[in-house]
Amino acid sequence: MAGIRKTDPRLWSSLAVMRGSVGLSSLHFCVPTVLWLPHQPKHLDLNGNEFTLPNFKLRDIHAAIPRNCFRKSISTTLYYVSRDLCYFLLTAGITQIFVPLIPNLYLRFLAYTFHTLLSGLILTGIWILGHEAGHNTLTPSPTINSTIGFILHSLLLTPYFSFQATHAKHHQATNDLKNDTVFVPQSRAQWIEFFFGRDANPKSPVFAELAEDAPLVSLWHCILHQLLGWPGYLVDNATGVESKHGFPYASHFWFFPSSLLFNDSQLVGVFLSDLGIGCMAYILWRCVLTFGWWNMGIYYFLPYIWLNHWIVAITYCQHTSAIIPHYTPEVHTFILGALSTVDRPNSFLFSIPLPPNPWRSAISINIDEIFWHNMNSTHVLHHLCSTIPFYHAAEATEAVRPLLGKHYHSDSTPLWKALWDSQKNCQFVEESVGMDGSGVFMWRNLHNGGKNSAEGMRDSKEEERAIGFAKSFLRCLFFDKGLVIPPPKW
Repeated sequence: MAGIRKTDPRLWSSLAVMRGSVGLSSLHFCVPTVLWLPHQPKHLDLNGNEFTLPNFKLRDIHAAIPRNCFRKSISTTLYYVSRDLCYFLLTAGITQIFVPLIPNLYLRFLAYTFHTLLSGLILTGIWILGHEAGHNTLTPSPTINSTIGFILHSLLLTPYFSFQATHAKHHQATNDLKNDTVFVPQSRAQWIEFFFGRDANPKSPVFAELAEDAPLVSLWHCILHQLLGWPGYLVDNATGVESKHGFPYASHFWFFPSSLLFNDSQLVGVFLSDLGIGCMAYILWRCVLTFGWWNMGIYYFLPYIWLNHWIVAITYCQHTSAIIPHYTPEVHTFILGALSTVDRPNSFLFSIPLPPNPWRSAISINIDEIFWHNMNSTHVLHHLCSTIPFYHAAEATEAVRPLLGKHYHSDSTPLWKALWDSQKNCQFVEESVGMDGSGVFMWRNLHNGGKNSAEGMRDSKEEERAIGFAKSFLRCLFFDKGLVIPPPKW
């Protein structure tokens, strides 16, 4: 048995021969017609847990959502838009008036730093409102939605109509390995070639050492991912399926017929988006000349860098996790893609301790609820039904959770840790062992960085299971013919 591996059929063919040579009459009391294998092939995620394909009808999911969740309100939308803009202006005004009065240089530096962080959180919420406008969920009027979205996204240097078009494709092909527009993972061979070159030999001892978990390398990749991910995606479709073509043909700013991202009917919108970006760039330049680089850095450019970071962190963690599958186009469906996302409730929660009192011992500040319009905690629902306004998304999420059961993915891991874990452990995707051709790909890595190594787990228990099954078979065959072998629990 020591030489038998999980892919070696010798044990099972020999048992079949034994069964045939002894005869069915002597075995029918103890062995069923079909022999159980040492492990039935199954989809295993990076943590070693079994994944099964969900089987839902979209109409059943929509039927579970209360009808009031689909209602759109102009007044509610205008409230949130004006509120977020007031947040930003008020924060800038308070900083401009009071921070220069702080005498200590280091405390003043900390105050300015806190301002850039807070303003970045607020700008992210404003960007999310523009994203919602692209889904036509803010108001019943597409014209009003487009106007609000175009203004908000142009203020934040995001090409509104261009992003709206590619984002719609993303919703239709979420986690489709050939058709998704963002965060498309690499195969094992692609990943090795990208990081180690074409001549890399995975069987080399040197390669094994290089492939080990290296926190500094992971940190460097994470920094580049967070700083350059969003502009890289806009400029040359970084992490998208067309990224290999790069700028200009895979750019969100390319409004010519040679574009790989847009059809002819969308090119006018791309041009208008570029025009909005150009106008905002001119306004920023005039502001720099008027107020100086220091003020513009504090009140716009540094918060904008935080905005870039949060956009990438939020969306990356929503679509990248050890438990999330990807699919080939032949297997992918809208439902499978929509359920291949993760809600992250309370993943950005601050608790401020207070002196004991009869009512409360701490203040909890939920960034997602206060600034990000619950985008981080209702993303699964957003993919299942993107026409629901964000201010009804929490109620709709609670309505569909019982129906989805185990296929609803939610993770309250702090966002920073989730980002780090995914960057470090989710390196490439491939089909589970024995599931070749299934079209279902799970995350893997070269350093077995999941909570349990899926492959290692199977390798370590395979021989034990095979021996146990063989002993049960032989004992039943020669000694206990009156007993029935129970199905082994693989």
